[in-house]
Amino acid sequence: MGRWKLVGLVMVAILVSAGCTGNRELQVVQQSTMYSSMDSTALVYSDTGAAALLQDHPLRWIGFALHPIGVAVDYAFNRPFYNLASTWPGLFGFTSEDAMVHAQRTGVMR
Repeated sequence: MGRWKLVGLVMVAILVSAGCTGNRELQVVQQSTMYSSMDSTALVYSDTGAAALLQDHPLRWIGFALHPIGVAVDYAFNRPFYNLASTWPGLFGFTSEDAMVHAQRTGVMR
């Protein structure tokens, strides 16, 4: 039993130390503009598509496809419930923060 523990300990040590021995070097990418893509003025002075990653995450495309369904659910269920809750705020616990969010969503200030 002691021999297998020693073998396991050696394997763990090899795996832990192997992460540091890689031959990866950091590549310096020259910036095409003097403005950072995180700067709010970068939208004015640079092409944001050029600063974007070349390959988007696949779940982003699923999000694009499901967005219209989310908007439909918002209009069909969420907004009517907010309207109902706003009629009796004491009964439903409709707070001033909820009223602010609801006013921003509908464009109606109450």
